[in-house]
Amino acid sequence: MTKQPEKPNPKPMPDPQHNADKAYKDPKIEDLAPITEPRGEADGLTDNFGHKISDDSNALKAGVRGPALLEDFLLREKIHHFDHERIPERIVHARGSGAHGYFELTDSLSDYTTARVLTEMGKRTPLFARFSTVAGFRGSADTPRDVRGFAVRFYTEEGNWDIVGNNMPVFFIQDAIKFPDLVHALKPEPNNEIPQAASAHDTFWDFISLTPEAMHTVMWQMSDRALPRYFDTMEGFGIHTFRLINAEGKSTYVKYFWKPVNGVHSLVWDESQKIMGADPDFQRRAMWETIDAGGTLEWEFGVQLFTQEQADSWDFDILDASKIIPEELVPVRIVGRMVLNRNPDNFFAETEQIGFKPTNILPGMDFTNDPLLQGRLFSYLDTQLIRLGSPNWQQLPINRPVVPVANNQRDGYMRQTINPGRVAYHPASLDGGSPQDVPAAQGGFASYPEPMSGEKVRRRAESFADHYGQARLFWNSLEPIEREHLCKALQFELSKVETRHVRVAMIEHLKHIHPLLASQVAVALGEAPLADEWVKPGGTADSAEETALLAKADAEPTASGGVTKSAALSMENQPPKGIRNRMVAILAADGVDAQQVQHIQGALKAEGARGDVVGQHLGDLGGVFAPKSLSNSAPMLFDAVIVAGGEDSVAALLEDGDVHMYLTEAYKHGKPIAAYGEGQKLLQGSDLASILGDAAQLSDAEDLGILRSEQPDMAKFVRTLAQHRFWGRPKLTRISG
Repeated sequence: MTKQPEKPNPKPMPDPQHNADKAYKDPKIEDLAPITEPRGEADGLTDNFGHKISDDSNALKAGVRGPALLEDFLLREKIHHFDHERIPERIVHARGSGAHGYFELTDSLSDYTTARVLTEMGKRTPLFARFSTVAGFRGSADTPRDVRGFAVRFYTEEGNWDIVGNNMPVFFIQDAIKFPDLVHALKPEPNNEIPQAASAHDTFWDFISLTPEAMHTVMWQMSDRALPRYFDTMEGFGIHTFRLINAEGKSTYVKYFWKPVNGVHSLVWDESQKIMGADPDFQRRAMWETIDAGGTLEWEFGVQLFTQEQADSWDFDILDASKIIPEELVPVRIVGRMVLNRNPDNFFAETEQIGFKPTNILPGMDFTNDPLLQGRLFSYLDTQLIRLGSPNWQQLPINRPVVPVANNQRDGYMRQTINPGRVAYHPASLDGGSPQDVPAAQGGFASYPEPMSGEKVRRRAESFADHYGQARLFWNSLEPIEREHLCKALQFELSKVETRHVRVAMIEHLKHIHPLLASQVAVALGEAPLADEWVKPGGTADSAEETALLAKADAEPTASGGVTKSAALSMENQPPKGIRNRMVAILAADGVDAQQVQHIQGALKAEGARGDVVGQHLGDLGGVFAPKSLSNSAPMLFDAVIVAGGEDSVAALLEDGDVHMYLTEAYKHGKPIAAYGEGQKLLQGSDLASILGDAAQLSDAEDLGILRSEQPDMAKFVRTLAQHRFWGRPKLTRISG
């Protein structure tokens, strides 16, 4: 049989900003190279001990119709490996995706720490980042309403450093002893294993209704923050307060931030649900394809630095993981950037087997007494033992550091290091008496000598007691459309709760945040409103009446250091940051204007975006190749829609119901829509015709994010796409069938 040629790799996207990256030699990739086995065409098939195999399709039998023989060691090895190739999945954060990259320091923190990764300007440190959902199993989808894990491992010259954070800066509980309860309440209910990857059920909200400290995080979870568009359009947070320690032994408190270069953007709930069906791997696929095509995902790395004196002046506790420090009190100082530029070679060996630990810190760093952090310091090490099956899990290639490891620990399952000599203890005088302790002055880790005293108690500090103040701050900081989405999320979630007293209890908690918020939810649940002003909920569509009412619904925050609104908490307040890594659908059929399509694609590519031709069928459309079709690529998977010109193409699209669905879905979700040349006829023949007629006084309906012109004005389209969403569009008078 003639071997079919392999499809060539896609041509890398031009990325002139990062040409210098090509010269960077990643120490972690070089570390992995010797055990990364390329599969050459000349390799012969062997078993795991190197025996060559002549037939891997038939078991050894006693006659062609006889029984299989026990001596068939090839069959037994293959089945044996298959039977044992799965490991326990993570209890939380099971659904994850990762990539390699590097961290570059752009602003030294030498005044605050001795950690070289944060002091040596221009230094590049290899890293691996993993993004994950919390609630779902490994086989769940990418886009449910959920907190997202944001974990980064730095392979530094002083050992591994892990920031094990989330895409939200706060957490549901203040003390780690409640973590098993939170997770058990969130996970599918044990009697029927329902629902998968969802918080909209009785046990979760029952727990939340009895845990008022969760209210701040619930506001984040019910906001659009819980529905990130892509991995590189979500922020990351270290959550806890840590310490940095300088050469003089002085301690400074620090919080860690990852700010996406592409801006902070989200899905809407209707999109999220549909994407789960259309492409459950949507975010994983987007990251993989971007990197595979030569692109990168990037974040700025920032810190909040503050002193004990500052902490003492605030009306909240910096050890409380359910609180933020508003950026108005302590601005985030950008000190570096993270670039993800290489996909894993093997998902299991790298993304699945990586084991993060918040205890992986460096000399010049230390922990605080945050009671949630203190429990995590134990839990992560403990869970890796059961998940990865051995105390030697640190020796797995993705987990081992790029610096030498020297200690006298020996043995255990799956030991990979061969240690000669007879010493398995410390201290020792035999075998040369090494290794020896490293003094702190020479780089050995030393804990900060924090004074401690107190009675053994099982209590919370009074400074942890305000559970509603920062939830009000978050509410105040949202734009009206964001408030409306939050209300509708709570309406949806609590409508799935079958037990009335749990729903009522949650309404009472919401009343402490704002009575109008509580009223909007109450009415949707069939309960009496708690405020005189309220609007009856109108489903999932944005309501001008509701938006206007919610715009006035500010509340008086507490436990916020006097800050009443924080601009950093609203995604809508963030300035546009270009269109890099966005995906645009170019609708086309046979006879499309090929020159126009090529112009559109070239202009998008120059901005780092991607224009995919979505054809009536795959393949050649007359000088244009369609890699996707209307039947296999849902409109929710794209950030914008363009209708290309060409008389015959547009005539065919006008008769296609899927095309009209593309336009109405994009319109409903506030996405940019553009039509060029003959493509304008498609808009006039669609459900958008009435809107365009009403908006005749507008310049090309630009205020609605709808562009029309004879020739593509790509500069205008790029500006429009950078806005991401256009809220407040008039409702469509009819919907295509």
